[in-house]
Amino acid sequence: MLDKSTHQYLNPTDEQKEAMQVLRSAAADYTKILEDNLQDGPDKTYLLRKLREVAMWANVCVTRHADGSPRE
Repeated sequence: MLDKSTHQYLNPTDEQKEAMQVLRSAAADYTKILEDNLQDGPDKTYLLRKLREVAMWANVCVTRHADGSPRE
């Protein structure tokens, strides 16, 4: 069962915002490496979209426990 806060906005703490920034920066760095080293095409497009998805889920992991409840 999903936590009741699953579809609610969780305002990250300052510490969580810092962690999110580190993760976003790492994802951006990796994106740049992929952009510079892979030929354009459907596989590259798919990869970059998945990386964006992974980066978003990383933010979720920062703000939630494994059971889906908010970290506070």
